[in-house]
Amino acid sequence: MDGAAVTLLPKTLVPPDASAAKHSEQTRETQWAEARSVFTIYLAIAKQLGSEVPFGADKRILPDEPSAELFEQVRAWLGQMDQQVQVHQLRHLLQMTTLNANEAGLRAMILRHLQKTSKSTTDRDKIDFLLVQYFALCAPAKIYHKQIELSDVAQVLKPVLGAVDSTPLEWCAPLERMIETLQSFRSLREILKTNFIEQGRRVKESAGGMFYDPRALIAFGRFNFLLRRTFIELMHADLIAIRNGIGQLEAANVRTMDCRKLELSASEPLPKVRQIAADWKQPFQKEYTERAVNQAFEKLLALRSEVERSLERVYGKAGESAGTNPHGEGPRVAAPGERPGIAFPAERGDAAPRQSEAADARSSRAAASETLDLETCMEKIWEQLIAAPPSRGRSMTTVTVGKARILMSSWEVAAFVSEDGPSAEDLRRAVVARAMLIAAMESAKETGNATGLERALSVARVEVSRLQERVDIAKQAKDTEAAVNLGISTKRLVSALDETEKI
Repeated sequence: MDGAAVTLLPKTLVPPDASAAKHSEQTRETQWAEARSVFTIYLAIAKQLGSEVPFGADKRILPDEPSAELFEQVRAWLGQMDQQVQVHQLRHLLQMTTLNANEAGLRAMILRHLQKTSKSTTDRDKIDFLLVQYFALCAPAKIYHKQIELSDVAQVLKPVLGAVDSTPLEWCAPLERMIETLQSFRSLREILKTNFIEQGRRVKESAGGMFYDPRALIAFGRFNFLLRRTFIELMHADLIAIRNGIGQLEAANVRTMDCRKLELSASEPLPKVRQIAADWKQPFQKEYTERAVNQAFEKLLALRSEVERSLERVYGKAGESAGTNPHGEGPRVAAPGERPGIAFPAERGDAAPRQSEAADARSSRAAASETLDLETCMEKIWEQLIAAPPSRGRSMTTVTVGKARILMSSWEVAAFVSEDGPSAEDLRRAVVARAMLIAAMESAKETGNATGLERALSVARVEVSRLQERVDIAKQAKDTEAAVNLGISTKRLVSALDETEKI
């Protein structure tokens, strides 16, 4: 009778099994641990977007054990944020905060999206983006610049995906063929003639649910990283060529450049043209489509073409020299990893030696003043950090500017290689001003010429005043991390300034 009664009870009234209750509680604990790990990231994202946060300041540090009400509130808000934030916004927002250098935070965000039972196209694209961000952050320096294999990616992504067989998937073969082609590109223009971004997108979209196979995630992560690396290397080569060209124009006392083809004026000041090139260090802040990328890079290529045309007008038609194409197709584009330059064209006639010597003198003067230029000094530091990324966890990194060795803290390095925004820009300028001072001081000691030292001192004084204001602003905004980091970097600049002024 009792047994029959039990079997007739509604299922909802049957006492829950003890093990089932334990499993349910573990699931809840896991969900809360995940929510706590990403909560600060979503708070930062909401701040950047200007979105309302339904939690007062006193509730923004989540407790170890939440009430049922708080548990549901946090879960609901995180879900709303997932719907609101698009992948191109996430790309920009991560670059605007220190979260891009936070391994645990990135891992938590990836796992949050991977563990969703129902994933949207937006979720897929976020996973795609976050995996390559994680790899770029966590990959050891020794493999960063080699031809990265699937096994390398599998090892780096192991904390996220677990142990994964790196055997290639047959349906991912198109990605492998595109990676092989990447190695042959020597200029941005070559790669822009292809439709690599769209091809990769088509492979991803055709995968459907197979995209979430861990082996597929490794294949896409590898492809995305190598494509990004190629774009950066080729873009960097063009930027160096542009800046070298502008330096040669300045050495020839050229003050303006015809930029009508760039939808600017017929006499743009060279400092403004240099600034246009400098702005290319900023990441894309709009939707990352093939059309948007092509349009942006076409403008960069157009800028390089205009700089080269200006050089030809000043120095004559380029001939067969170290900086020109032997087939007479204009200046040669450097291969990825090679430091390019636009050499002075060979002169003709009996005046060639004298003109060549004059060009050499101009080049020497430009080189002598290079370390005293904010933009050039910043470029030198950036190049070294990109060429040899510091190992993870390293507190100090050394770069050289002229004869000077500059010690940089981890947050200063991050401002150059993985972050953006006002705080990162301030840190970069603080480091550059310090580097200029130390380099000028070493040069003055060696040569006895203090001309460059005065210029470096002037720049440093201006930067110290500006940086102290920025520290105060960060304190008022209660941005403790930015205030502390900026404060330390500013003190180092002040210390260098005090030491230099004693000379």
